[in-house]
Parts: sequence; C-alpha cells; structure tokens
Amino acid sequence: MSRHDLSDTELRALKSEIRERAAELGFAKVGVSGIDLRDDEARLRRWLELGRHGELEYMQRHGMKRARPAELVPGTVRVICARMDYWLAEAADAVETLRDGRRAYVSRYALGRDYHKVMRKRLQKLAESIEARIGPFGYRVFTDSAPVLEKALARNAGLGWIGKHTNLIDRRAGSYFFLGEIFTDLPLPEDAPATAHCGTCTACLEVCPTGAIVAPYELDARRCISYLTIELRGPIPEPLRPAIGNRIFGCDDCQLFCPWNKFARPAALPDFAPRHGLDAASLVDLFRWSEDDWSARTEGSAIRRAGYEGWLRNIAVALGNAPADPRIDAALAERAEHPSALVREHVRWAIERRRAQHR
Repeated sequence: MSRHDLSDTELRALKSEIRERAAELGFAKVGVSGIDLRDDEARLRRWLELGRHGELEYMQRHGMKRARPAELVPGTVRVICARMDYWLAEAADAVETLRDGRRAYVSRYALGRDYHKVMRKRLQKLAESIEARIGPFGYRVFTDSAPVLEKALARNAGLGWIGKHTNLIDRRAGSYFFLGEIFTDLPLPEDAPATAHCGTCTACLEVCPTGAIVAPYELDARRCISYLTIELRGPIPEPLRPAIGNRIFGCDDCQLFCPWNKFARPAALPDFAPRHGLDAASLVDLFRWSEDDWSARTEGSAIRRAGYEGWLRNIAVALGNAPADPRIDAALAERAEHPSALVREHVRWAIERRRAQHR
C-alpha cells in the first residue's frame, strides 16, 4: 500500500499507530501540524529586522525558509511534532545550585547526553516504523538541525502554547522538554493548535537576570544568557557580566520560576541523567579542567557547542561574581596568562571585580 492509497479512515488509524510507537520510543507526546506559518513568519521577520538575533548569522541567512516547511523539504504537507521530557528529579536542586555562588550552574537540558543525538535517532526509528507499515513515503527528520520554526509547529500540533518567555508550555507537563519533527508528504489529520494559558502572569519577565524578555512573547537574544554563554564567540558585554551570576552554560530562570513547571514530568530516558557531577560542580574544579579533561568529559554532550575557550570565558565571569574565597582568587591567578586573549580578558575582569568587591 502506498501513501496515495490511504483513505481518511486509514490515515486516522495510522496516526493512532504513530502515537503508540512514539510512546514506545520514549516520546511524551506527538501531534500533527499543517504547514501554514504566515503569522509566525511575520513575527520572525520583525525579530530579524530588529537585530534581536545578535550574531546568529544563520538566522538571517536562512531567511523565511524557516517558516515555509515546503520550501525546506519540497512535497511536505504535514509535520509530525514530538516532545521528549528531560527534567531530572534526581539532580541536585536547581534553585539551590543557582544560589550558591561557588557552584556552577549548567542548564538542566545539558547535564546529560546531547539531546540532538537521542531525539534524532528515535525520530528516525519512528519514521522507519511508518515506512514498514505503509511502504516508502517522503520524509525528513529534524532535531534543531535545520531552519525550522519548531515551537510554532509544535503549538499547531497541540503540544503546547508559546509562553511569554517564548518557550513552549504544556499545561500538564510544564516546559522542560525537547522538540523534534518529521516533515512528511503524508496528509495525516491535523491536530488542533494549543490554546494559551499564561494569563496575567509575568514571572518569567520579572526573573530574567539580564532583561532579555523585553516584552511578553519577545526575546532579545543579545541579552539572553543562553546566547551569551553558548552562541556568542567573542567577549561577553561587560555590563551584562554581573547579572550572569554562576550560570556557565545556558540559563533556566524563566522556566525554573514558571508556575506551570510544578507539573514538569521527569525524563523517561536515562540518557539525560547528569554526568561528571555537573548538576552541582565547584566552579574552581571546572576551571581547572585542562583542554584534554574538557574534551573527554564533554564527549557526547551539548556543552561541546560552547568550545573550551568559551567554557573558560564563562567560568571566569562566574568566578568574578562569586563570594570571597582565596581558592577562587588562586584559580583565577593560575589562568591570568592563558594563551587565549579572550580568556585572559575575562580573567582580568574577574580579578578586578573581586578586588573591588572584596577589599
């Protein structure tokens, strides 16, 4: 049976089978979206025109293809959207770690195995199970690996609404989950878009350390700690450094303090469990990792995206913000003549900041 032979009844039955198989593969929820993203395209265009993408040049380079699934993958008529939870109930308490200036805060999504690999492999298995059921069909699998407006598609697939912090929220599961997609030429029945439930809450705007959420539903990446500590390759702007606190890779504040995350569901897969004690590690210990240490301990981790220089740069800022402690002063002094100009500059800043604060 080819895709062209499927009746509406058969497509509905196939969609039900897809959901069952997705659950077996560890996905928490699956939905189907159409490909009309015109309203979201207008918002994307405005965001780019305002320069809020910062140095994310690829956002500008891909242009509006991000909002046009059929241009990215010709023949696409539907997008199968999948969600995989990653909240780690067994990890050190996130808020306690965030408030302990001697410890390093790593965004919860990056504590374990790189989600790109986990999600992509399982989405591929899901697509192959569809193929085994109906024969060859057109599809491509994506996990943050192409210009895709994944949150808009997931919203339209009923997986959640886009909150005021611009993350997707499910009223029964909060927002700690990854998204992935299968673009397909199968005309599966579409799901109803999720409705919004932020109401009058502004918790995420109020807690954002750097004021990156400039208005409800509007994020300026240039001020976002996730952008500054992961995507930015050069110096972190000095005025923003104090607000970064001890966040050395990403930031979760807008999610940590979102009321809907009292419903967050723990990860179903062991892949996302913390590695190398990164859920509550000492800043000094991490700063002393050699490049070989870093390469070995971040193998298969999303942390690799920051690069070793970026890792040291970020920790230097966090050490500059840390409480008075001679061990911290000694660790910074050890890196004062680091070969990287980027690292040296941030170490000097940290040393000067500590001198001014802890005289």
